[in-house]
Amino acid sequence: MSVVHRLTAGWLVDHLSFINQCGYEICDSFACPGGITLDASNTSTGDCHTTSTFAATSLLRDGPIPGPGDAIETEGKAEKTRYMFREEFFDISKPHIAAAPEEQLSQGCPEVSLTEIEADSNREHQEGTKSDKRKRKCVFNQGELDALEYHSKVRKLIWEGTLHLVQEGLKSGFLHGSAAELCCRKNVIPGHIGCALAELCEMAKQFPAANESDQQVVHVLDDENSVPEQNLLSCVTENSSNCAKIVVLMGQKYLVPPRSSFLLSDISCLQPLLNYKKRYDVIVIDPPWENKSVKRSNRYSHLSSWQIKQIPVPALAAPNCLVVTWVTNRQKHLRFVKEELYPHWSVKTLAEWHWVKITRAGEFVLPLDSLHKKPYEVLVLGRVQGDVKETLRKSEDVLPIPEHKIIVSIPCSLHSHKPPLTAVLTEFIKPDVECLELFARNLQPGWTSWGNEVLKFQHMDYFTPLQNE
Repeated sequence: MSVVHRLTAGWLVDHLSFINQCGYEICDSFACPGGITLDASNTSTGDCHTTSTFAATSLLRDGPIPGPGDAIETEGKAEKTRYMFREEFFDISKPHIAAAPEEQLSQGCPEVSLTEIEADSNREHQEGTKSDKRKRKCVFNQGELDALEYHSKVRKLIWEGTLHLVQEGLKSGFLHGSAAELCCRKNVIPGHIGCALAELCEMAKQFPAANESDQQVVHVLDDENSVPEQNLLSCVTENSSNCAKIVVLMGQKYLVPPRSSFLLSDISCLQPLLNYKKRYDVIVIDPPWENKSVKRSNRYSHLSSWQIKQIPVPALAAPNCLVVTWVTNRQKHLRFVKEELYPHWSVKTLAEWHWVKITRAGEFVLPLDSLHKKPYEVLVLGRVQGDVKETLRKSEDVLPIPEHKIIVSIPCSLHSHKPPLTAVLTEFIKPDVECLELFARNLQPGWTSWGNEVLKFQHMDYFTPLQNE
């Protein structure tokens, strides 16, 4: 299970374990009726299916996901490979910036006033900019003061909740508090894996417009047909089987988990998702918020508040849909979600949760009171408001959303690879509900995912093959 410990304060989550339990197991080769053996990761021609621009590997059509070492029966003997996400992406053994000894989690939560946080942050800023000739005359602008005030309200909840979960993690051995246990581990800086999916979505706008009456709504990876790029980008792609598949796009290989579906497109091409005709009980949104660091890094394009409001959540949401939005620590964005975005979508705000990032030793990855970056991010949870009777019916046997919870995990070193919410939301939603992630960069079993980089973290280079003996 991805939830290692569950306490009143929240959950300690193992993100890496969640990925590796998604069932990334495929056949390397298989025999087809005509006697031709095909390599599952390559394109071929013959009596079996042909693939070109988009190649999909079909494995076990039905039945449970096999475990390591399980035999696969086909018309010929087949070898299996199970893929595991590379551990080094979660090997965060030391904080990015170490906290002072008196500020470390194990020392207990000091009572700190807003004035003291401002003073500490002022010192941090001055020390960090001694060599910067462009020192600011005014230390804090209004946005920073708002952020400090918010932080002063939530810091005790975050500190104490994280402490209790870390203590449980240390007791069970999931976390390793001893420096000796970590001395031989080295933080690995992963090499950059290029992603041209967003550029492909941009290029797709130049494709000739397809006749809507001829356009398919969904492409199932079990189909034995090649799929032109323009079709891939214009309809939802499904892996409806209980096994993983490999797809090849622009010469790059991606792993698609079982029972998942996705649409690769940008915000201007959302119609195929609406054509899919599904209404979702859970919608998780991770918008590309506009901020200075995003502009400087040029990592991905950002959207304005106006553009985010245009996302057709009401058309995608089922009655009483649970909406979860990831928000940066800018108070401007938090206020926008609660005061403008959710009311615009007829969503009632219910709670603010926090994702807290820790090392393998149970330390905050950044000092909790750091001015510039915090070791936590915010999730705003709400429910779509609709017919009262339908809402009451849907709410039966489902626990109410708590006002505050924390999700503690070792973060992935890949930028914006968020922890899974599937396990922590199970007690607040009915089983077998339809789930959707917007602006996704990876796929999950049982979810529909949309975004212009929706396959980014499914790239084969992020995984390691384990050959079964």
